[in-house]
Amino acid sequence: MDLLRIPSISADSRFKEDVKKTAESIADHLNSIGMSKVEIFPTEGHPIVYGEKIISEDKPTVMIYGHYDVQPPDPLDLWDNPPFEPIIKKTEAHPQGAIFARGSCDDKGQVFMHIKAIEILNSMGELPCNVKFLIEGEEEIGSRNLETFVKNHRDLLTSDIILVSDTSIVSNDCPSITVGLRGLSYLEVEVVGPNRDLHSGVYGGAVANPVNVLCQMIASLHDENGKVTVKGFYDKVEELSAEYRNEMNKRPFSYENYCKDLEINATRGENGYTVIEQVSIRPTLDVNGIWGGYIGEGAKTVLPSKAFAKISMRLVPHQISSEITELFKAHFEAIAPECVKVKVMPHHGGEAAVVSTESIGYAAASKAMEEAFGKKPIPTREGGSIPIVAMFKKILGTDTILMGFGLDSDAIHSPNEHYGIFNYLKGIDTIPRFHQYFAEMNEGKV
Repeated sequence: MDLLRIPSISADSRFKEDVKKTAESIADHLNSIGMSKVEIFPTEGHPIVYGEKIISEDKPTVMIYGHYDVQPPDPLDLWDNPPFEPIIKKTEAHPQGAIFARGSCDDKGQVFMHIKAIEILNSMGELPCNVKFLIEGEEEIGSRNLETFVKNHRDLLTSDIILVSDTSIVSNDCPSITVGLRGLSYLEVEVVGPNRDLHSGVYGGAVANPVNVLCQMIASLHDENGKVTVKGFYDKVEELSAEYRNEMNKRPFSYENYCKDLEINATRGENGYTVIEQVSIRPTLDVNGIWGGYIGEGAKTVLPSKAFAKISMRLVPHQISSEITELFKAHFEAIAPECVKVKVMPHHGGEAAVVSTESIGYAAASKAMEEAFGKKPIPTREGGSIPIVAMFKKILGTDTILMGFGLDSDAIHSPNEHYGIFNYLKGIDTIPRFHQYFAEMNEGKV
């Protein structure tokens, strides 16, 4: 709860000292649970926390990755409690209670599960393998400095598997392991009309309104079937087999409950695909924010000079984020009418990842979850992006296991983010089992 009270918002420079304070808190916790080496590494942005406990060179090594930074909490008026004053209350999905606070699920709560799990193993003298922690403070802004850090510290970060809890399970009675993540291209666009804000009566009707133009341009980015119209967008998208898609759709899912939870009457996505497919194996384009002109209280009859939008594209395997960014830039500039000027500003991106279900790491995770939940987990693909998975594989050559414990309904990135106490404690119950089985399987005992 103390960790959740620190507003470690990496995207907002006003919170730089709070982000630093959070890194120091994580380092203090790692020291307190008996890590033999703990260090805070400064970067050009926010610091990276590293910790390790090496028990034997003959034992396999698990590196635990997570992040301590959080999303901005806005809009604040939609929170039931202040976002950095955590409270516990019961919900329909969490009858045992849930912790409501920014970062409770994404990712402070899930990072803290690992810290407490290793504390248990270490205090009992039962740590079965070497452990390394790599906890960064820039995941929510694209892990800007992590790749450089990893390249410069390859030897320090050597491990046999990387364990990440920054994903979800299907439900509390249907455990699952994430085996696929989408990539990301995130950018900002600017549309400029006249050289200053104008009187909408004097100039309206003759001078192009950048807000109107931007809305028209954005509307044209999808066709009537929900497909993205950017030229070349689908060129590298793999069409998965009917058999694979059928297996995907066997996971428990209720369309009625899905709409009820979101308080919508119907979904809207790419035609020809189920909701499960639309949010996992298909690429998307969405506006994350749009603004321009007067938005204060009351009226101001203005024709704005500029309009802006933030746009994200979720990508699937084989799509390259840098290529998609360039395709979007070329397309957006090409569809701009002569009456405005446009600018496309890339922010960050990352590649999609697919995790093998045939590895020792997956087998250890599956056995650990089956033992903890009493039910074998199913493999699933998620719609979110964790670009570091592909980066770790590229630079370190190490595979990642995505063993998260959140629920899709936990409102991560949204007001009233929360994390179930059941899920938090179940994570602490499951993680030591993973280390045990991973060590045993590497030694050929299982």
